[in-house]
Amino acid sequence: MSQQLRRPVLSEEGDYLLVDKPLDWTSFDVVAKIRGAYKRCGAKRKVGHCGTLDPKATGLLILATGRKTKTISSLEILDKTYEGVIRLGAKTASHDTESGEYDIRDVSHLDERAIRAAAASMVGERMQQPPMHSAVWHNGKRLYELARQGHEVKERKARQIEIHRFEITEVSLPCVRFFIRVSKGAYIRVIAHELGEQLGVGGYLSELKRVAIGEFRLSDAVSVSEIVDEIGRAAALAIEE
Repeated sequence: MSQQLRRPVLSEEGDYLLVDKPLDWTSFDVVAKIRGAYKRCGAKRKVGHCGTLDPKATGLLILATGRKTKTISSLEILDKTYEGVIRLGAKTASHDTESGEYDIRDVSHLDERAIRAAAASMVGERMQQPPMHSAVWHNGKRLYELARQGHEVKERKARQIEIHRFEITEVSLPCVRFFIRVSKGAYIRVIAHELGEQLGVGGYLSELKRVAIGEFRLSDAVSVSEIVDEIGRAAALAIEE
């Protein structure tokens, strides 16, 4: 099944494409690149993504093409699984590496068992307020647009999320490596920030890779360039036929 999902097709029925999103690309950048590849081949197709990945995150992004775009909502509700690194002892306004560090603190006193226990204690349902540096809409503008203009919206509506699993897999202070599985709508950047607050030293997300969406795996994904090339090959074969 994974081979079928990773193969672009030119039929209007469409397909699901498993993409390994590169660092510093937005999810829309990936959509635009694939949409452009279809257009250059004369096969104009709808293309949409099933769950945004931040520019500073890498890993699995599922695209839907053609009529499959009508089923995007069924994939967006799936749990997401990530691996990453949290930098303790510092904060950033965006809760990741998009903005600079501040409030630097010593972390040498932190105990490895306490760090693991703090992460484990966060498992379960909780209310989470979207960060200012997010794509959530507010009065016709994205929150990140307002944040970059220096504005803060304090009344951001919190949503219920669930952390199914949160494990610290390696401690090398000031950084900790983690594995986490969460429900739809959870911001890992906020979880990293909250872990730092719980430990009393602050923290932010320094690396993030999405490794699974439901049963779909990053190991079955291909690069953007590979998909673009494959669309070109499929179009050439269609012409020959």
